[in-house]
Amino acid sequence: MIFNETFTLHNGVAIPKLGLGTWFIDDDKAAEAVRQAVCIGYRHIDTAQAYGNERGVGEGVRTCGVPREDIFVTSKVAAECKSYDSAAESIDRTLAVMGLEYLDMMIIHSPQPWVEVNQSDDRYYSENKEVWRALEDAYHAGKLRAIGVSNFEEQDLKNLLDGCRIRPMVNQILVHIANTPLSLIEYCRQHDIVVEAYSPVAHGAAMQNPAIADMAAKYGVTIPQLCIRYDLQLDTVVLPKTANLAHMKANAELDFCISDEDMAYLEHVEPLDYGDAGYFPVFGGKL
Repeated sequence: MIFNETFTLHNGVAIPKLGLGTWFIDDDKAAEAVRQAVCIGYRHIDTAQAYGNERGVGEGVRTCGVPREDIFVTSKVAAECKSYDSAAESIDRTLAVMGLEYLDMMIIHSPQPWVEVNQSDDRYYSENKEVWRALEDAYHAGKLRAIGVSNFEEQDLKNLLDGCRIRPMVNQILVHIANTPLSLIEYCRQHDIVVEAYSPVAHGAAMQNPAIADMAAKYGVTIPQLCIRYDLQLDTVVLPKTANLAHMKANAELDFCISDEDMAYLEHVEPLDYGDAGYFPVFGGKL
């Protein structure tokens, strides 16, 4: 089963290949979503300070009936935290809000504050090194079992790799059919950084694409299943987000393999139109 499959981070920690993303799950619904996911078999839960649901996710982890050590929990330092002190304080606040003694992983949500993504050339190199130092210290203090980054390009990774005490263990980035940053993925592999793929269904845009729909029909699977399988075959951790129990179950039914020829075809599908999702902060919109 996919729930039993893991990657091993460069510090020896195992991370499940399939996780539950919780972006846009309201805080008052997050606990039940986590409990349902864990009941199905999920052992990897991904949240963030910016999602506003850390309290609910933490409640779900604590009350799901599965030992804490069997669930991999990730959160993210808010993109606006660009100093050592603000990052360190945010880590402690996350632990308090979630009611957890430790997190399995904490990552920097973005190299730039959201309002500057795609709007500014400033990559906050010195500031990100300070945030990274706060993560390293929290790791050494036993508050975090692993640390990483999100939305980091090669230049941002190079900045951290130059002089860090601990290399990033993951880079969580947008990877989906028609958006496959192979060069960045390969750079991460060369530096033993596991790639995590968020929004594998392209914020829903994949659901309206005829080429993707035809390929899903060829394999007798749903479009989300095809999209998740595509990312898995790129050797990435995949984080589909949903609070729908039926979708959680279907997203884990991945007992098929996409051929090399079809993987190449899907890689070159024309870029997708995200519609309203294109205005989310990660694409340079305003909060």
